[in-house]
Amino acid sequence: MLTARFGQPMFAGMNVSSRPFSPEELERYARHIVLPVIGGPGQQKLKAARVLVVGAGGLGAPVLQYLAAAGVGTLGIVDDDTVSLSNLQRQIIHDTDSIGQPKVESALASIARINPHVKVEGHQLRLDAHNAEALIAGFDVVVDGSDNFATRYVLADAAAKVGRPLVTGAMGRFDGTVTVLMPYANGPDGAKNPSYRDLFPDAPPPGTVPSCAEAGVLGVLPGVIGSLQAMEVIKLVTGIGEPLVGRLLLYNALNVRFETIRYKARKPK
Repeated sequence: MLTARFGQPMFAGMNVSSRPFSPEELERYARHIVLPVIGGPGQQKLKAARVLVVGAGGLGAPVLQYLAAAGVGTLGIVDDDTVSLSNLQRQIIHDTDSIGQPKVESALASIARINPHVKVEGHQLRLDAHNAEALIAGFDVVVDGSDNFATRYVLADAAAKVGRPLVTGAMGRFDGTVTVLMPYANGPDGAKNPSYRDLFPDAPPPGTVPSCAEAGVLGVLPGVIGSLQAMEVIKLVTGIGEPLVGRLLLYNALNVRFETIRYKARKPK
C-alpha cells in the first residue's frame, strides 16, 4: 500500500523481494542501479511492483515497453481491441504481423521479447463500472491509456475508491497531457489531493471532442506522453522525485512547449 511523504507516494509496505539479482539482471538494470536515488533497493521495488495498464494502444504501448525494460515485475494489460493497420503509425508495440490479433496477445509477445523476467497478466476485456474495482485492487499502480472520457471517469472513480495511484494521460493531434491522481491521500499541506472530477467535473457533450480517427494524431506524440506516464510510474514505485499530483502537465509538439497547471480539490457544495 502506498503512503505519502512530502506528498510523494512511497511503497512503504511493499513486500519487496530480498532475492539477489542474477548476473543477467544486474547487467540488464546496471544503468538504474548506479543511480544513487534508485540503486539496488529501488530496482527491487520495481521488480516487486504490480502495474496495471488500461489500453494497449497509442499511450499504453510506450508505457508497457518502458516499464518492461525498467524491470517492473508484473504488468497487467486491459484491452478488448484487435490490432489494425491504422494503429501501426503510432502503436509501436505492435507490428504488421500483429494485424488481426488481440492487442493483449500482441503486447504480451512484445514484452516477452523485451524482458523475459517480466510477468504479464492479460485481460482481454473492456474495463467498465462492473469490473474496474476488482481489476485495480490486484495492482499497486494504475495507468490510464484509454481513449475516451467514459472509461477515464470509470477508471478514476474506481482507483480512488480502491486507493491506488492513477497515472492518466490524454492526447490528440499535436497536444497531450499527463497527471497523477491520489485523491484518497493528503498532500504535503495536509489538504486532500484533487481527483479527476476536480480537474474535469463533467465529461464534454458527446460529439464535441473528436477522436484520433476523426481529428488525427501525430504518430510520435503518444510516445512522448506515454514515456512521461512511464516516468511517473517509476517515480511512484521507487519514491524518487515529485510526482505530478495536483499538477497537469501540458505538451504542445508544434511549439515544443511544456506547461504545468496546478489544480486543487474542489470544496463540497
